[in-house]
Amino acid sequence: MIIGFATVAASVLFVSVAAAQGAGEMRGQGSERVAEWFDTGLHWTVRAIEVVGIATIVIGAVAATAVFLYRTMQKGPKEAVYHNFRSSLGRSILLGLEFLVAADIINTVAIDPTLQSVAVLAAVVAVRTFLSFALEVEIDGQWPWRKHKNKSDSV
Repeated sequence: MIIGFATVAASVLFVSVAAAQGAGEMRGQGSERVAEWFDTGLHWTVRAIEVVGIATIVIGAVAATAVFLYRTMQKGPKEAVYHNFRSSLGRSILLGLEFLVAADIINTVAIDPTLQSVAVLAAVVAVRTFLSFALEVEIDGQWPWRKHKNKSDSV
């Protein structure tokens, strides 16, 4: 979904720049300007997705903390309140990581497609995938494949 949004945004930017340049300027030097505008649009798209990812983590952490403090003051410290806080915080981190991975993929594939950048992307995605997996286990308290098995057992 995120990658689709970025692709649509980049396409809209490209089409609007191409229309503004006119068909006559698309030849020669005009096409270089379109390429510059397209690269600039991709950079801004990647930065916007990164900002959304960071904001998701920060806003989620603040909201989870606020709810935790409110529930602690209302009900007192209980294990369920703490567990809900950890789950909410973990889910906001997971969602933010998804946005950041999408931005990294777009940046590597569309902006800087070198072998070194692909290797860095592979390492970043591997680390973030491990973090996502670890957070998922931490939130649910069980392995992901056990979760599906437990749902089918209860049916």
